[in-house]
Amino acid sequence: MTRSQPRVAIVTGGSGGIGRAIAERLAADGMSVVVHYAGNAERAEKTAKAVTGRGGSAVAHPADVAEPDQVRTLFEEAERRFGGVDVVANTAGIMLLAPVAEFDLADFDRMHRTNVRGTFVVSQEAARRLRPGGALINFSTSVAKLAHPTYAAYAATKAAVEAMTLILARELRGRDVTVNTVAPGPTATPLFLNGKSQETIDHLASLPPLERLGRPEDIAETVAFLAGPARWVNGQVIYTNGGIV
Repeated sequence: MTRSQPRVAIVTGGSGGIGRAIAERLAADGMSVVVHYAGNAERAEKTAKAVTGRGGSAVAHPADVAEPDQVRTLFEEAERRFGGVDVVANTAGIMLLAPVAEFDLADFDRMHRTNVRGTFVVSQEAARRLRPGGALINFSTSVAKLAHPTYAAYAATKAAVEAMTLILARELRGRDVTVNTVAPGPTATPLFLNGKSQETIDHLASLPPLERLGRPEDIAETVAFLAGPARWVNGQVIYTNGGIV
């Protein structure tokens, strides 16, 4: 690949929220983008059209991130359409909340399948296919260290993501591929806001010293840094939360 050719990014969960902001930001940085989605084709197509409408290159493609054959096809589509894969921003995930004593184990298994197995399957394929100079960015949560009540099951899945990410960074020694995790704090997305009272939202917005919720664009900024110039940042968990401790 010559330097005149654009880099190529796959954004899992790219149809909305943080994923869409990342897809649009990476495209603005000149990358061709594959917008992955699990179920909502219309939203994914809107994201792709938002990119192409600004002169970028994007295509939407479905996959169940927990199914290796479907993830393999996702990567093959990126290679077929754009020539290879340089960046994977792995935002796909679900969040289900309840106290440990009340948590439904079927919900736990469903969340584990997407957040842990799904991240592992995508990371596995990324490890096999990312080109030199590439970057894999997985997603955790600041709650993994903040330990808010009702978040135990969700935080447990994200702690697993952190562990596999840090180990994979070391396993890819000599490949010139970075592997990092972004751990957002409270961010104003439909996934985060769903089911929360205004009182709860206001409280969470007051926690950072900057006294606001994060925006999807804030998280996309960090991903763009890791996907592009941050070649000396590797094997790290980047807490992107406005200073919550």
